[in-house]
Amino acid sequence: MHALDQSILTLILLVPLAGAILVAILPDRGKAPNWLALIVTLFSFVLTLHLPAHFAPGMKGFQFEIDRAWIADPLISYHVGVDGLSLWLVVLTGLLGPVGVLASWNAITARRKVYYSLFLVQQTAMYGVFVSLNLIIYYGFWELSLVPMAILIAMYGRKNGPKAALKFFLFTFIPSALLLVGILWLYARTGTFDYVNLQIYLAHDTLPARALFWVALAFLAAFAVKVPVFPLHGWLGDAFSEAPVALAMVIAGKLGLYSLLRFHVELFPVQARHIAPLMIALAVIGVLYGACLALVQRDFWKVLAFGAVSHFSLVVLAIYGLAPAAWNGAVYQILSLGIVEGGMFVLLGVLDTRYGTSQIAAYGGLAAKLPRTASYFVIASLTMIGLPLLSGFVGEFVILSNTFTDVSRGWAVAAALGTILSAGYMLSLVQRLFYGPESTMAASKPASDLRFNELAALTPLVVLMLVLGVAPSYWFRTMKDGLQPEATQASPMHSAAQSPDSLPVSVHTEGQP
Repeated sequence: MHALDQSILTLILLVPLAGAILVAILPDRGKAPNWLALIVTLFSFVLTLHLPAHFAPGMKGFQFEIDRAWIADPLISYHVGVDGLSLWLVVLTGLLGPVGVLASWNAITARRKVYYSLFLVQQTAMYGVFVSLNLIIYYGFWELSLVPMAILIAMYGRKNGPKAALKFFLFTFIPSALLLVGILWLYARTGTFDYVNLQIYLAHDTLPARALFWVALAFLAAFAVKVPVFPLHGWLGDAFSEAPVALAMVIAGKLGLYSLLRFHVELFPVQARHIAPLMIALAVIGVLYGACLALVQRDFWKVLAFGAVSHFSLVVLAIYGLAPAAWNGAVYQILSLGIVEGGMFVLLGVLDTRYGTSQIAAYGGLAAKLPRTASYFVIASLTMIGLPLLSGFVGEFVILSNTFTDVSRGWAVAAALGTILSAGYMLSLVQRLFYGPESTMAASKPASDLRFNELAALTPLVVLMLVLGVAPSYWFRTMKDGLQPEATQASPMHSAAQSPDSLPVSVHTEGQP
């Protein structure tokens, strides 16, 4: 078992990559690529379950760590590990792998070999982002995650795939170039790419403050675009509309939000503290802006895209409130959103495939014909709204309550209004798709309810929506071990809204070492 602990992260990285190679070299006959991809992703998911099964809560630092020299000059090491922050995101990536394959089972009918091989490469890239502790290794996986996504959007886009792929690539690649410049500057001044060593160097605050500000800003820009943080969301609507369902599950949110917390707030605590008031303001604007735009959309992919902007902005609010208790809620909400949005993508993909349109006005009265689809959709919608006893409630409550007490009452109230608006656009979507008068399209175009592969993909997600809602303590027990409060210990962010009339956040610097 000790030997497996020492190699488990390498296995998690290599298995989907080996699967991608196998899919690429085998003949593209029938559904052989589907089955091979499903076997590989299921095996990868089983490997990820080893991490929580043998994770030691309460132990500081990284676990399952591997740190081996790779290149001597420049000094690059193969350094990977997980802690409470990255543990469940690795498991979530593993879970969404087979879900994505099952969701694509009947939707992808051409060039399956190319599709599934690139999908497995994307899995490797996402695993790598979450486990890398060397900035060059991290950057390699970060960039690798962009390439399969752009190619598959261009190849399998519904209407304007190449245009959406180009927009996605330009939006995400250009800020990533700034990230590389920042990484190289840090190496030139410190002689290391290692995350742990860089934390030590930056904690001593011996590097030029102005230069560090620009380096931290380069990191922030790359991650904020990938979330996306308002107003950098211009690529998201087209990407959600055009991307295959399995890719849309991972196209936004998890990578950017994790990187903001790990490689911006924890690596640059002083700079994060200085930029926090602006980020909090942008986050609250994003919560309200995304929710308001979702209310008026006529295309259900756009509803989901702008709803995602709103929900991800709430997590950004928690991150830059710099309250460790809110960080627990942020990580929990990332996990919950990964699950519920995965389910929503599968369900909307079912409707789009069956009826050939994403225009909400064309639907109506589907509940009688597709009862299982309607039931799963209602549960996922209520989870996204944040109904108590479902996973969406826990993260939202922790974030908003800690924002109210530790950051600003005004910002918390404004963000809470966004969550109320989410009930408006999600319940309206449920009503217009499944209830009310039966539409002409629904009456004239019979369609089958959820098939076995779709039920197999959705049922674990729905179960997790319920389990995470009623038993959150199991996940919180490990998450808190990965959240380091140094960013707030050095200079606590107090609420300017200690009086209820105050909206802006003030940065209090007394007691700064």
